Amino acid sequence: MKALYERWTAISLPKRILGGMILGAVLGMVIPQAVGISILGNLFVNALKGIAPLLVFFLVISSLCQAKQSHGGIIRTVVCLYLFNTLLGAVIAVVASKLFPITLTLAQAAEETSAPQGIAEVMQTLLLNVVRNPITSIAEANYIGILAWAVLFGVAMRGASERTKEIMDNFAAALSKVVTWIINFAPFGILGLVFDTVSTNGLQVFTEYGRLLAVLVGSMLFIYFVTNPILVYWCIRQNPFPLIFKCLKRSAVTAFFTRSSAANIPINMKVCEEMGLDKNTYSVTIPLGATINMNGAAVTITVMTLAAANTLGIPVDIPTAIILSVLSALSACGASGVAGGSLLLIPLACSLFGISSDVAMQVIGVGFIIGVVQDSVETALNSSCDLLLSAAAQFREWRKEGREITY
Repeated sequence: MKALYERWTAISLPKRILGGMILGAVLGMVIPQAVGISILGNLFVNALKGIAPLLVFFLVISSLCQAKQSHGGIIRTVVCLYLFNTLLGAVIAVVASKLFPITLTLAQAAEETSAPQGIAEVMQTLLLNVVRNPITSIAEANYIGILAWAVLFGVAMRGASERTKEIMDNFAAALSKVVTWIINFAPFGILGLVFDTVSTNGLQVFTEYGRLLAVLVGSMLFIYFVTNPILVYWCIRQNPFPLIFKCLKRSAVTAFFTRSSAANIPINMKVCEEMGLDKNTYSVTIPLGATINMNGAAVTITVMTLAAANTLGIPVDIPTAIILSVLSALSACGASGVAGGSLLLIPLACSLFGISSDVAMQVIGVGFIIGVVQDSVETALNSSCDLLLSAAAQFREWRKEGREITY
């Protein structure tokens, strides 16, 4: 069994997911009456549903209690750029979703879900969920409560012993490993989900996935080629595109194929060294960016959540969209480092609208179907922006000191 598992995991995840998607579509057209196949999708969705609350809880606690105090003006500038860029990503995703509204065909409709009656009800639900019992929040997948209690515990534990922090880090690492195991079997879950969808709705459903993917990728490209150059120009006061394309070539391309911001950290640090940046700065900002600079993840969380809201007929007014943008940005900063990690935070954003966990997990399943492209582009954006903004902040200091900016 071990040898079989190793041979299975030796095949790249995108290829396995693509194979599962194709096989599910074929079986859905040829033998639509074979309802037993759809149980694979249900098993996959329920496995994610079971592990996601614990993963979010311990990841956020571990991240906050391990966080080091910021030092140096450049690092503060980089952190501000990271957070602003992530929030900007969520805002752009809201605008794109409003201009090009997307609905999803889900296997199960959430008939019991009722739309919030305006911003007052949204705020009331939000505040009540924040103070729910933490154990109950985890058991009932109340992601707002999970995030709130995790933040409090994480901040409170910053004064704990290094041994205690290490234990929390080990818990988070173990849960991430479990998620990795589940995702390794995602192709079977995707097979079941696609089979269920195609056998019920036909192949036209893939047109819907194409529109969703276009909104996601289009929003991410807009960030990289429109808003990022504006931020970089604000820092260096000269043509930003040579630096934009350098980061695209040296960082984004490798991140696209590895689909891991963590795996791309050595590459980003090597490029920083080649550009002559201060090692004491980039040795902090690059790893930090792999954790909190998640504008691509913010786009994914926001677009997928609004697609779920549109599907259920839940109206989203401007104040609610602002709250969603902030929540998506904060959620993205805690995204897991595994492939598809941002998808696991969709339930947190969905809970803002009272969308049930069952529906949110189906949205995650749709995310994995398009993840062959979506996750690669998202990781490329996230990781290359770590390098881009770290360099831009350093060059900003050089400009103030009258030094020549060369890269």
